[in-house]
Amino acid sequence: MTSLTARIADGVAAIPADQWDACAGTANPFLGHAFLSALEASGSVGGRSGWQPIPIVVDGDDGAPIAIAPAYAKTHSQGEYVFDHAWADAWERAGGSYYPKLQVAVPFTPVPGPRLLLRDPAAAPALIAALEAVTDRHQLSSAHATFVAPEQVPAFEAAGWLVREGTQFHWRNDGYATFDDFLAALSSRKRKAIRKERATAVEGLTIRHVTGGEIGAREWDAFWTFYQDTGSRKWGRPYLTRAFFPLLGEALGDRVLLILAERDGVPIAGALNLIGADALYGRYWGCTQDVPFLHFELCYYQAIDAAIARGLATVEAGAQGEHKLARGYVPVPTWSAHYIPDAGFRRAVADFLTRERAAVEADQEFMGAMTPFRRG
Repeated sequence: MTSLTARIADGVAAIPADQWDACAGTANPFLGHAFLSALEASGSVGGRSGWQPIPIVVDGDDGAPIAIAPAYAKTHSQGEYVFDHAWADAWERAGGSYYPKLQVAVPFTPVPGPRLLLRDPAAAPALIAALEAVTDRHQLSSAHATFVAPEQVPAFEAAGWLVREGTQFHWRNDGYATFDDFLAALSSRKRKAIRKERATAVEGLTIRHVTGGEIGAREWDAFWTFYQDTGSRKWGRPYLTRAFFPLLGEALGDRVLLILAERDGVPIAGALNLIGADALYGRYWGCTQDVPFLHFELCYYQAIDAAIARGLATVEAGAQGEHKLARGYVPVPTWSAHYIPDAGFRRAVADFLTRERAAVEADQEFMGAMTPFRRG
């Protein structure tokens, strides 16, 4: 690597899919060209969304990318799931402009994964330096890489970025052949509670798992209704457009798993998942009828069923949610990295992160002792 060139691309779609995926790999579907370009093509990012796609690319001697960061110029802090609103408020009160900022992330997707997409691992420092250069030259307040894969955290630390710890809840497949095998690992009381929840949730309903070409306009129309209802209650307005979902289905095919609950042939609830190389990623859920425990059934238990059937090692069911503990999901740390050029602001954030990490790790230890698995 004697001649490296860094540049800002005009969106993911401006980079050939084969070149992007040569850096991103295929294990995590959210980082692939298909998913990220579908966000652009559907208008879910770009325009007035506050997410302006500006992938930062390091080209190699052959002229093709050897490293890419899925970067966005952000004019707000929505859709990130690593909350920096207090930082923004402090910077604005001090007379600065926090926005726009540079965000290295998968929009609206709290799924851990590489944020340095590397065809050549040796290019990691050059890509981080390019992120810093973009931040500095455009006088941005900060740069943030959120939900960074654990193995990439040291690269950011070596570059002097501040590291923040958070918590998610993941289910781990301990070689289970069936859902009953998983239940056998739980305490008797928790085992009975889950069986009761599942029976109550599906009474009078039919559960369908549909993938690829099985997901048609009828299924997407139903799921769009579910997604709008959840989005309007959680965020005020849904992040994704209606056009995104069929584009996703076309682009990812059998890697899309839609789990539907139907009453008399009519879908009343659904959960959308993506299938990775070794993980099932639960993403969106919604319903038009309030059924006790149906959320747990579709998002957690059916996801476990699907993961076991496919021999997947984990289920990642999204951000937050201590209620997942009782369903066999365990706390795991998540990581983000933050570049803050202003020395005074950096010191304040570093002090906050030190205190926050102690609290986060204490919570993780406490919650780890509350899992439903049999002791001994």
